[in-house]
Amino acid sequence: MNRTVAIVGRPNVGKSRLFNRLAKKRISIVHDQPGVTRDVISAEIPEGNFTLLDTGGIGYRGKDTPAALTAASEEQVNFAIATAALTLFVIDGLEGLTSLDEKIAAMLRRSKKPVRLVINKADFDDDKIQLAEAYRLGLGEPLRVSAEHGRGEADLRDAILAVLGPPEDLDRGRDAAAALGVCFIGRPNVGKSSLSNRLLQSDRLIVSDMPGTTRDAVELPFEFKGRNGKLYPFRLIDTAGIKAATKLASPVEYFSRLRSIDAIKNSDVVFLVLDALEGVTQQDKAIAGEAVKEHKPIVVVVNKWDLITDAFKRQGGFEPYKSERDYREKYEHALFERLYFTPGSPLIFVSAMSGYEVDRMLNAAVKLNRQQDIKLPTAKLNAVLSYLTERTPPPAVGGRRFRIYYATQTGTRPFRIKLFCNREEKLTEQYRRYLEAGLVKEFDLAGCPVYFDLVGKEKHEPGTPYTGKAARAEAHTPKWKASETPDEDSIHETLED
Repeated sequence: MNRTVAIVGRPNVGKSRLFNRLAKKRISIVHDQPGVTRDVISAEIPEGNFTLLDTGGIGYRGKDTPAALTAASEEQVNFAIATAALTLFVIDGLEGLTSLDEKIAAMLRRSKKPVRLVINKADFDDDKIQLAEAYRLGLGEPLRVSAEHGRGEADLRDAILAVLGPPEDLDRGRDAAAALGVCFIGRPNVGKSSLSNRLLQSDRLIVSDMPGTTRDAVELPFEFKGRNGKLYPFRLIDTAGIKAATKLASPVEYFSRLRSIDAIKNSDVVFLVLDALEGVTQQDKAIAGEAVKEHKPIVVVVNKWDLITDAFKRQGGFEPYKSERDYREKYEHALFERLYFTPGSPLIFVSAMSGYEVDRMLNAAVKLNRQQDIKLPTAKLNAVLSYLTERTPPPAVGGRRFRIYYATQTGTRPFRIKLFCNREEKLTEQYRRYLEAGLVKEFDLAGCPVYFDLVGKEKHEPGTPYTGKAARAEAHTPKWKASETPDEDSIHETLED
Protein backbone atom coordinates (compact mmCIF):
# COMPACT_ATOMS: atom_id res chain seq x y z
CA MET A 1 0.00 0.00 0.00
CA ASN A 2 1.30 3.45 -0.95
CA ARG A 3 2.28 5.44 2.15
CA THR A 4 3.97 8.45 0.57
CA VAL A 5 3.26 12.07 1.52
CA ALA A 6 4.45 14.97 -0.67
CA ILE A 7 4.87 18.58 0.48
CA VAL A 8 4.25 21.11 -2.33
CA GLY A 9 3.80 24.86 -2.63
CA ARG A 10 5.29 27.97 -4.12
CA PRO A 11 8.83 28.99 -3.13
CA ASN A 12 9.68 30.22 0.34
CA VAL A 13 6.47 29.25 2.17
CA GLY A 14 8.37 26.99 4.58
CA LYS A 15 8.10 23.57 2.93
CA SER A 16 11.62 22.48 3.88
CA ARG A 17 11.22 23.68 7.45
CA LEU A 18 7.97 21.71 7.74
CA PHE A 19 9.70 18.68 6.20
CA ASN A 20 12.47 18.86 8.81
CA ARG A 21 9.89 19.31 11.58
CA LEU A 22 8.00 16.15 10.57
CA ALA A 23 11.22 14.19 9.99
CA LYS A 24 12.55 15.37 13.39
CA LYS A 25 15.96 16.15 11.95
CA ARG A 26 17.58 18.64 9.62
CA ILE A 27 17.63 17.04 6.19
CA SER A 28 16.47 19.72 3.75
CA ILE A 29 18.42 22.97 3.67
CA VAL A 30 16.39 25.83 5.13
CA HIS A 31 17.20 29.35 3.96
CA ASP A 32 15.34 32.58 3.26
CA GLN A 33 16.56 32.50 -0.35
CA PRO A 34 13.73 31.10 -2.53
CA GLY A 35 14.46 28.11 -4.74
CA VAL A 36 17.02 26.43 -2.48
CA THR A 37 15.32 23.01 -2.71
CA ARG A 38 15.57 21.71 -6.28
CA ASP A 39 15.51 17.91 -6.02
CA VAL A 40 12.93 15.72 -4.34
CA ILE A 41 14.22 15.00 -0.83
CA SER A 42 12.82 11.95 0.97
CA ALA A 43 12.78 10.69 4.56
CA GLU A 44 11.26 7.68 6.28
CA ILE A 45 8.97 8.68 9.19
CA PRO A 46 9.01 5.73 11.62
CA GLU A 47 6.17 7.01 13.85
CA GLY A 48 3.64 6.70 11.05
CA ASN A 49 5.62 4.34 8.82
CA PHE A 50 5.36 6.60 5.76
CA THR A 51 7.73 8.26 3.31
CA LEU A 52 7.81 12.07 3.28
CA LEU A 53 8.86 13.99 0.15
CA ASP A 54 10.08 17.61 0.09
CA THR A 55 9.83 19.17 -3.37
CA GLY A 56 11.36 22.11 -5.19
CA GLY A 57 9.49 25.43 -5.32
CA ILE A 58 6.91 25.60 -8.12
CA GLY A 59 7.18 28.46 -10.59
CA TYR A 60 10.26 30.16 -9.15
CA ARG A 61 12.00 32.45 -11.66
CA GLY A 62 14.89 33.78 -9.60
CA LYS A 63 17.79 35.48 -11.32
CA ASP A 64 20.22 32.73 -10.25
CA THR A 65 17.97 29.89 -11.48
CA PRO A 66 17.73 29.39 -15.26
CA ALA A 67 14.31 28.70 -16.77
CA ALA A 68 15.38 25.18 -17.71
CA LEU A 69 16.29 24.45 -14.10
CA THR A 70 12.94 25.78 -12.91
CA ALA A 71 11.15 23.56 -15.40
CA ALA A 72 13.09 20.58 -14.05
CA SER A 73 12.03 21.49 -10.51
CA GLU A 74 8.38 21.55 -11.61
CA GLU A 75 8.82 18.09 -13.10
CA GLN A 76 10.00 16.90 -9.68
CA VAL A 77 6.81 18.28 -8.12
CA ASN A 78 4.64 16.57 -10.74
CA PHE A 79 6.50 13.36 -10.00
CA ALA A 80 5.78 13.77 -6.27
CA ILE A 81 2.08 14.47 -6.85
CA ALA A 82 1.76 11.43 -9.12
CA THR A 83 3.58 9.25 -6.61
CA ALA A 84 2.04 10.43 -3.33
CA ALA A 85 -0.97 8.99 -1.53
CA LEU A 86 -1.42 12.40 0.12
CA THR A 87 -0.24 15.89 -0.84
CA LEU A 88 0.30 18.63 1.74
CA PHE A 89 -0.22 21.99 -0.01
CA VAL A 90 1.59 24.66 2.01
CA ILE A 91 0.70 28.36 1.78
CA ASP A 92 2.06 31.37 3.65
CA GLY A 93 -0.43 32.46 6.31
CA LEU A 94 1.12 35.93 6.67
CA GLU A 95 1.46 36.93 3.02
CA GLY A 96 -1.98 35.82 1.91
CA LEU A 97 -2.83 34.07 -1.37
CA THR A 98 -1.05 34.78 -4.62
CA SER A 99 -2.01 33.93 -8.18
CA LEU A 100 0.59 31.17 -8.08
CA ASP A 101 -1.10 29.65 -5.00
CA GLU A 102 -4.39 29.59 -6.92
CA LYS A 103 -2.70 27.99 -9.93
CA ILE A 104 -1.20 25.25 -7.74
CA ALA A 105 -4.55 24.67 -6.04
CA ALA A 106 -6.18 24.19 -9.44
CA MET A 107 -3.48 21.63 -10.37
CA LEU A 108 -4.13 19.73 -7.15
CA ARG A 109 -7.90 19.74 -7.58
CA ARG A 110 -7.49 18.33 -11.10
CA SER A 111 -5.25 15.55 -9.79
CA LYS A 112 -8.23 14.16 -7.78
CA LYS A 113 -5.74 12.90 -5.19
CA PRO A 114 -6.12 13.46 -1.44
CA VAL A 115 -4.88 16.93 -0.45
CA ARG A 116 -4.63 18.72 2.89
CA LEU A 117 -4.22 22.49 2.87
CA VAL A 118 -1.58 23.64 5.39
CA ILE A 119 -1.33 27.29 6.45
CA ASN A 120 2.24 27.80 7.64
CA LYS A 121 3.71 30.64 9.73
CA ALA A 122 0.63 30.66 11.98
CA ASP A 123 2.95 31.23 14.90
CA PHE A 124 0.92 33.01 17.57
CA ASP A 125 -1.58 35.60 16.30
CA ASP A 126 -4.46 34.00 14.37
CA ASP A 127 -5.90 37.44 13.56
CA LYS A 128 -3.23 37.86 10.92
CA ILE A 129 -4.18 34.62 9.12
CA GLN A 130 -6.37 35.02 6.02
CA LEU A 131 -8.70 32.04 6.63
CA ALA A 132 -11.42 33.23 4.24
CA GLU A 133 -8.94 33.26 1.36
CA ALA A 134 -7.78 29.75 2.28
CA TYR A 135 -11.34 28.37 2.14
CA ARG A 136 -11.72 29.98 -1.30
CA LEU A 137 -9.16 27.48 -2.68
CA GLY A 138 -11.73 24.71 -2.36
CA LEU A 139 -9.41 22.23 -0.64
CA GLY A 140 -11.36 21.72 2.57
CA GLU A 141 -10.58 22.63 6.16
CA PRO A 142 -7.08 24.18 6.40
CA LEU A 143 -4.61 23.13 9.09
CA ARG A 144 -2.80 25.99 10.84
CA VAL A 145 0.81 25.19 11.75
CA SER A 146 4.08 26.83 12.62
CA ALA A 147 6.92 24.79 11.13
CA GLU A 148 9.42 26.93 13.01
CA HIS A 149 7.84 26.66 16.49
CA GLY A 150 5.97 23.33 16.20
CA ARG A 151 2.43 24.66 16.60
CA GLY A 152 -0.14 22.28 15.09
CA GLU A 153 2.41 19.53 14.48
CA ALA A 154 0.40 16.87 16.36
CA ASP A 155 -2.79 17.77 14.49
CA LEU A 156 -0.95 17.56 11.17
CA ARG A 157 0.44 14.11 11.99
CA ASP A 158 -3.06 12.94 12.95
CA ALA A 159 -4.44 14.32 9.67
CA ILE A 160 -1.80 12.43 7.69
CA LEU A 161 -2.61 9.13 9.41
CA ALA A 162 -6.34 9.77 8.94
CA VAL A 163 -5.71 9.52 5.19
CA LEU A 164 -3.01 6.82 5.17
CA GLY A 165 -4.53 4.69 7.89
CA PRO A 166 -2.78 3.37 11.02
CA PRO A 167 0.94 2.48 10.80
CA GLU A 168 1.68 -0.86 9.19
CA ASP A 169 4.30 -3.41 10.11
CA LEU A 170 7.67 -1.71 10.58
CA ASP A 171 9.58 -4.36 8.62
CA ARG A 172 10.10 -1.82 5.82
CA GLY A 173 12.04 0.41 8.20
CA ARG A 174 14.26 -2.50 9.21
CA ASP A 175 14.84 -3.39 5.55
CA ALA A 176 15.87 0.20 4.84
CA ALA A 177 18.33 0.12 7.73
CA ALA A 178 19.84 -3.11 6.35
CA ALA A 179 20.30 -1.63 2.87
CA LEU A 180 23.83 -0.81 1.75
CA GLY A 181 24.25 2.97 1.87
CA VAL A 182 26.38 4.47 -0.92
CA CYS A 183 27.03 8.09 -1.76
CA PHE A 184 28.62 9.98 -4.65
CA ILE A 185 31.06 12.71 -3.69
CA GLY A 186 33.15 14.92 -5.91
CA ARG A 187 33.61 18.37 -7.35
CA PRO A 188 30.57 20.12 -8.88
CA ASN A 189 29.69 18.99 -12.41
CA VAL A 190 31.71 15.76 -12.57
CA GLY A 191 28.51 13.77 -13.25
CA LYS A 192 27.35 12.57 -9.83
CA SER A 193 23.64 13.07 -10.57
CA SER A 194 24.03 11.55 -14.04
CA LEU A 195 25.53 8.43 -12.47
CA SER A 196 22.67 8.32 -9.96
CA ASN A 197 20.12 8.52 -12.77
CA ARG A 198 21.92 5.77 -14.66
CA LEU A 199 21.75 3.50 -11.62
CA LEU A 200 18.10 4.32 -10.98
CA GLN A 201 17.23 4.21 -14.69
CA SER A 202 15.16 7.36 -14.25
CA ASP A 203 15.39 11.14 -14.22
CA ARG A 204 14.57 11.31 -10.53
CA LEU A 205 17.46 13.72 -9.95
CA ILE A 206 17.93 17.03 -11.76
CA VAL A 207 20.88 16.92 -14.17
CA SER A 208 22.20 20.20 -15.53
CA ASP A 209 25.40 21.44 -17.14
CA MET A 210 25.31 24.28 -14.63
CA PRO A 211 27.58 23.45 -11.65
CA GLY A 212 25.88 23.45 -8.26
CA THR A 213 22.48 22.15 -9.40
CA THR A 214 22.20 19.63 -6.58
CA ARG A 215 22.21 21.35 -3.19
CA ASP A 216 20.68 18.82 -0.82
CA ALA A 217 21.75 15.24 -0.21
CA VAL A 218 19.01 13.10 -1.81
CA GLU A 219 18.51 9.55 -0.47
CA LEU A 220 16.86 7.03 -2.79
CA PRO A 221 16.28 3.26 -2.35
CA PHE A 222 16.87 0.74 -5.13
CA GLU A 223 17.91 -2.88 -5.68
CA PHE A 224 20.83 -4.31 -7.63
CA LYS A 225 21.22 -7.84 -8.97
CA GLY A 226 24.77 -9.03 -8.31
CA ARG A 227 26.84 -11.43 -10.35
CA ASN A 228 25.52 -14.30 -8.23
CA GLY A 229 21.93 -13.40 -9.19
CA LYS A 230 21.12 -12.20 -5.67
CA LEU A 231 19.23 -8.91 -5.15
CA TYR A 232 21.02 -6.40 -2.93
CA PRO A 233 19.08 -3.48 -1.38
CA PHE A 234 20.83 -0.12 -1.67
CA ARG A 235 20.36 3.40 -0.34
CA LEU A 236 21.74 5.88 -2.87
CA ILE A 237 22.69 9.32 -1.56
CA ASP A 238 23.32 11.92 -4.25
CA THR A 239 25.15 14.89 -2.77
CA ALA A 240 25.97 18.43 -3.77
CA GLY A 241 29.48 19.06 -5.03
CA ILE A 242 31.78 19.73 -2.07
CA LYS A 243 33.46 23.11 -2.41
CA ALA A 244 36.50 24.11 -0.40
CA ALA A 245 35.51 25.85 2.84
CA THR A 246 37.38 28.99 1.74
CA LYS A 247 35.38 29.20 -1.53
CA LEU A 248 31.86 29.08 -0.09
CA ALA A 249 30.02 32.10 -1.49
CA SER A 250 26.76 31.89 0.47
CA PRO A 251 25.10 30.29 3.51
CA VAL A 252 23.32 27.89 1.12
CA GLU A 253 26.67 26.60 -0.17
CA TYR A 254 27.91 26.30 3.42
CA PHE A 255 24.93 24.16 4.47
CA SER A 256 25.18 22.14 1.24
CA ARG A 257 28.73 21.27 2.21
CA LEU A 258 27.61 20.20 5.68
CA ARG A 259 24.87 18.01 4.18
CA SER A 260 27.38 16.34 1.86
CA ILE A 261 29.72 15.58 4.74
CA ASP A 262 26.77 14.19 6.74
CA ALA A 263 25.96 11.99 3.73
CA ILE A 264 29.50 10.57 3.91
CA LYS A 265 29.00 9.77 7.60
CA ASN A 266 25.70 7.98 6.87
CA SER A 267 27.09 5.86 4.01
CA ASP A 268 28.65 2.41 4.11
CA VAL A 269 30.69 2.90 0.91
CA VAL A 270 31.72 6.16 -0.79
CA PHE A 271 32.07 6.66 -4.56
CA LEU A 272 34.65 9.37 -5.28
CA VAL A 273 33.78 10.68 -8.77
CA LEU A 274 36.56 12.18 -10.92
CA ASP A 275 36.56 13.71 -14.39
CA ALA A 276 38.28 11.57 -17.05
CA LEU A 277 39.56 14.66 -18.89
CA GLU A 278 40.70 16.77 -15.95
CA GLY A 279 42.50 14.22 -13.81
CA VAL A 280 42.96 14.58 -10.05
CA THR A 281 42.85 18.17 -8.80
CA GLN A 282 43.72 19.59 -5.41
CA GLN A 283 40.01 19.84 -4.67
CA ASP A 284 39.59 16.13 -5.47
CA LYS A 285 42.29 15.38 -2.88
CA ALA A 286 40.51 17.50 -0.30
CA ILE A 287 37.18 15.79 -0.99
CA ALA A 288 38.75 12.33 -0.73
CA GLY A 289 40.26 13.49 2.54
CA GLU A 290 36.75 14.09 3.94
CA ALA A 291 35.89 10.41 3.35
CA VAL A 292 39.22 9.28 4.81
CA LYS A 293 38.56 11.41 7.92
CA GLU A 294 35.30 9.50 8.43
CA HIS A 295 37.13 6.17 7.90
CA LYS A 296 34.87 5.20 4.97
CA PRO A 297 35.81 2.68 2.24
CA ILE A 298 36.25 4.40 -1.12
CA VAL A 299 35.61 3.31 -4.70
CA VAL A 300 37.33 5.70 -7.12
CA VAL A 301 35.08 6.29 -10.16
CA VAL A 302 36.46 8.04 -13.25
CA ASN A 303 33.43 9.34 -15.16
CA LYS A 304 33.04 10.59 -18.77
CA TRP A 305 35.22 7.81 -20.16
CA ASP A 306 33.08 7.87 -23.32
CA LEU A 307 34.79 11.17 -24.22
CA ILE A 308 38.19 9.49 -24.07
CA THR A 309 37.03 6.51 -26.14
CA ASP A 310 35.49 8.79 -28.80
CA ALA A 311 38.62 10.91 -28.95
CA PHE A 312 40.85 7.94 -29.73
CA LYS A 313 38.37 6.50 -32.23
CA ARG A 314 37.46 9.62 -34.17
CA GLN A 315 40.12 12.22 -33.51
CA GLY A 316 43.25 10.12 -33.41
CA GLY A 317 43.71 10.41 -29.66
CA PHE A 318 45.56 12.84 -27.41
CA GLU A 319 49.18 13.76 -27.64
CA PRO A 320 51.44 12.40 -26.23
CA TYR A 321 49.34 9.28 -25.44
CA LYS A 322 49.72 6.37 -27.83
CA SER A 323 46.37 4.69 -27.19
CA GLU A 324 43.38 4.56 -24.89
CA ARG A 325 45.18 1.90 -22.85
CA ASP A 326 48.25 4.12 -22.55
CA TYR A 327 46.05 7.02 -21.38
CA ARG A 328 44.33 4.79 -18.82
CA GLU A 329 47.61 3.48 -17.39
CA LYS A 330 49.13 6.95 -17.05
CA TYR A 331 45.90 8.30 -15.55
CA GLU A 332 45.86 5.48 -12.99
CA HIS A 333 49.52 6.04 -12.07
CA ALA A 334 49.03 9.79 -11.61
CA LEU A 335 45.80 9.21 -9.68
CA PHE A 336 47.24 6.97 -6.99
CA GLU A 337 50.34 9.13 -6.78
CA ARG A 338 48.10 12.01 -5.70
CA LEU A 339 45.56 9.94 -3.73
CA TYR A 340 48.24 8.03 -1.83
CA PHE A 341 46.09 8.00 1.33
CA THR A 342 43.48 5.64 -0.21
CA PRO A 343 45.54 2.41 -0.45
CA GLY A 344 44.02 -0.33 -2.57
CA SER A 345 40.82 1.54 -3.43
CA PRO A 346 39.09 -0.04 -6.46
CA LEU A 347 39.44 2.13 -9.57
CA ILE A 348 36.67 1.94 -12.18
CA PHE A 349 36.46 3.87 -15.46
CA VAL A 350 32.81 4.50 -16.33
CA SER A 351 30.46 6.55 -18.49
CA ALA A 352 27.17 7.80 -17.08
CA MET A 353 26.07 8.67 -20.63
CA SER A 354 26.57 5.24 -22.19
CA GLY A 355 26.33 3.09 -19.05
CA TYR A 356 29.84 1.69 -19.63
CA GLU A 357 31.01 -0.35 -16.58
CA VAL A 358 28.46 1.31 -14.26
CA ASP A 359 27.43 -2.07 -12.79
CA ARG A 360 31.02 -2.64 -11.70
CA MET A 361 30.66 0.22 -9.24
CA LEU A 362 27.91 -1.61 -7.37
CA ASN A 363 29.72 -4.95 -7.53
CA ALA A 364 32.74 -3.21 -5.98
CA ALA A 365 30.52 -1.68 -3.28
CA VAL A 366 29.00 -5.08 -2.42
CA LYS A 367 32.48 -6.59 -2.14
CA LEU A 368 33.79 -3.72 -0.01
CA ASN A 369 30.79 -3.91 2.28
CA ARG A 370 31.33 -7.63 2.77
CA GLN A 371 35.06 -7.14 3.44
CA GLN A 372 34.40 -4.67 6.25
CA ASP A 373 33.15 -7.48 8.51
CA ILE A 374 36.26 -9.70 8.17
CA LYS A 375 37.87 -10.86 11.43
CA LEU A 376 41.67 -10.76 11.29
CA PRO A 377 43.38 -13.72 13.04
CA THR A 378 45.42 -12.28 15.90
CA ALA A 379 48.43 -14.53 15.36
CA LYS A 380 48.63 -13.70 11.66
CA LEU A 381 48.07 -9.98 12.35
CA ASN A 382 51.07 -9.91 14.68
CA ALA A 383 53.17 -11.95 12.26
CA VAL A 384 52.40 -9.56 9.39
CA LEU A 385 53.22 -6.47 11.47
CA SER A 386 56.44 -8.11 12.64
CA TYR A 387 57.40 -8.83 9.03
CA LEU A 388 56.58 -5.27 7.93
CA THR A 389 58.66 -3.68 10.69
CA GLU A 390 61.59 -6.00 10.02
CA ARG A 391 61.46 -5.39 6.26
CA THR A 392 61.35 -1.62 6.69
CA PRO A 393 62.24 -0.52 10.23
CA PRO A 394 60.51 2.61 11.57
CA PRO A 395 62.51 5.86 11.36
CA ALA A 396 64.21 7.06 14.51
CA VAL A 397 62.31 9.90 16.17
CA GLY A 398 64.20 11.72 18.91
CA GLY A 399 66.82 9.01 18.91
CA ARG A 400 64.33 6.16 19.43
CA ARG A 401 62.31 4.00 17.04
CA PHE A 402 58.65 3.10 17.20
CA ARG A 403 58.22 -0.46 18.46
CA ILE A 404 55.14 -2.70 18.39
CA TYR A 405 54.84 -5.24 21.21
CA TYR A 406 51.48 -6.72 20.33
CA ALA A 407 48.42 -6.07 18.14
CA THR A 408 44.79 -7.17 18.18
CA GLN A 409 41.68 -6.27 16.19
CA THR A 410 39.08 -4.49 18.31
CA GLY A 411 36.45 -3.50 15.75
CA THR A 412 35.19 -3.31 12.18
CA ARG A 413 33.74 -0.51 10.01
CA PRO A 414 36.48 0.71 10.08
CA PHE A 415 39.03 -1.95 10.96
CA ARG A 416 40.33 -0.91 14.36
CA ILE A 417 43.68 -2.33 15.38
CA LYS A 418 44.95 -1.78 18.91
CA LEU A 419 48.75 -1.55 18.91
CA PHE A 420 50.58 -1.94 22.20
CA CYS A 421 53.80 -0.02 21.66
CA ASN A 422 56.63 1.82 23.36
CA ARG A 423 55.63 5.43 22.51
CA GLU A 424 52.64 6.64 20.46
CA GLU A 425 54.41 9.80 19.29
CA LYS A 426 57.18 7.77 17.62
CA LEU A 427 54.78 6.54 14.90
CA THR A 428 55.14 8.98 11.98
CA GLU A 429 52.29 9.58 9.54
CA GLN A 430 54.32 8.15 6.66
CA TYR A 431 55.12 4.96 8.56
CA ARG A 432 51.48 4.65 9.67
CA ARG A 433 50.45 4.67 5.97
CA TYR A 434 53.13 2.05 5.26
CA LEU A 435 51.73 -0.28 7.92
CA GLU A 436 48.16 0.34 6.77
CA ALA A 437 49.03 -0.42 3.13
CA GLY A 438 50.81 -3.60 4.18
CA LEU A 439 47.79 -4.88 6.12
CA VAL A 440 45.41 -3.95 3.30
CA LYS A 441 47.49 -5.93 0.82
CA GLU A 442 48.11 -8.95 3.05
CA PHE A 443 44.48 -9.40 4.17
CA ASP A 444 42.88 -8.34 0.84
CA LEU A 445 41.17 -5.30 2.35
CA ALA A 446 41.47 -3.16 -0.79
CA GLY A 447 39.63 0.11 -0.25
CA CYS A 448 38.83 -0.55 3.43
CA PRO A 449 40.23 1.92 5.95
CA VAL A 450 42.39 0.73 8.83
CA TYR A 451 42.53 2.73 12.07
CA PHE A 452 45.32 2.24 14.63
CA ASP A 453 44.56 2.75 18.31
CA LEU A 454 47.93 3.16 20.03
CA VAL A 455 48.55 2.14 23.64
CA GLY A 456 52.04 3.13 24.81
CA LYS A 457 53.96 3.28 28.06
CA GLU A 458 53.48 6.39 30.15
CA LYS A 459 56.34 8.84 29.79
CA HIS A 460 58.95 8.75 32.54
CA GLU A 461 60.38 12.02 33.80
CA PRO A 462 64.21 12.04 34.08
CA GLY A 463 65.40 11.74 37.66
CA THR A 464 62.22 10.05 38.87
CA PRO A 465 62.85 6.48 40.12
CA TYR A 466 60.85 3.64 38.62
CA THR A 467 58.56 1.75 40.96
CA GLY A 468 56.30 -1.27 40.79
CA LYS A 469 55.05 -2.28 37.37
CA ALA A 470 56.89 0.53 35.60
CA ALA A 471 60.20 -0.82 36.87
CA ARG A 472 59.35 -4.32 35.70
CA ALA A 473 58.22 -3.00 32.28
CA GLU A 474 61.51 -1.15 31.79
CA ALA A 475 63.64 -3.97 33.07
CA HIS A 476 62.07 -6.78 31.09
CA THR A 477 61.31 -7.31 27.42
CA PRO A 478 57.77 -8.64 26.83
CA LYS A 479 57.78 -12.44 26.92
CA TRP A 480 55.28 -13.10 24.14
CA LYS A 481 56.04 -13.77 20.48
CA ALA A 482 54.11 -12.68 17.39
CA SER A 483 52.66 -16.17 17.01
CA GLU A 484 51.25 -16.18 20.55
CA THR A 485 48.05 -14.58 21.82
CA PRO A 486 48.39 -13.21 25.39
CA ASP A 487 45.40 -11.64 27.10
CA GLU A 488 45.14 -7.84 27.30
CA ASP A 489 45.40 -7.76 31.12
CA SER A 490 48.92 -9.16 31.01
CA ILE A 491 49.85 -6.64 28.32
CA HIS A 492 48.56 -3.70 30.35
CA GLU A 493 50.35 -5.06 33.44
CA THR A 494 53.60 -4.88 31.50
CA LEU A 495 53.02 -1.47 29.93
CA GLU A 496 51.35 0.51 32.73
CA ASP A 497 53.31 2.32 35.46
